[in-house]
Amino acid sequence: MGGNTTMHDLGILVPIVIFTVGPVSYALNNWIRVRHGYEPEAWKNRRQRRSDTSAEADRRVTILSGENERLTGRIGRLEERLAVLERIATDPAERTAREIEALR
Repeated sequence: MGGNTTMHDLGILVPIVIFTVGPVSYALNNWIRVRHGYEPEAWKNRRQRRSDTSAEADRRVTILSGENERLTGRIGRLEERLAVLERIATDPAERTAREIEALR
């Protein structure tokens, strides 16, 4: 019984491992998700995640495009102000004084 039983034990062990690895990994995956704050009812299959992801991505692109336009305009205004400040800092004092007097 010494050498033949190990081969027979492996023959029984292989199907047991095959049928238990899937459910055990599924349970472990769900446990990790719950532990990190994912709600079970929010889980979806791959097909649903893909379709939701593309709609979500389109929405994010729209939001980011609007924000990008707003920030681009703001940068333009800041560059204009910076140019004025640079001109004031580098121009001779009497010229700046004349321009200030002209504005009054």
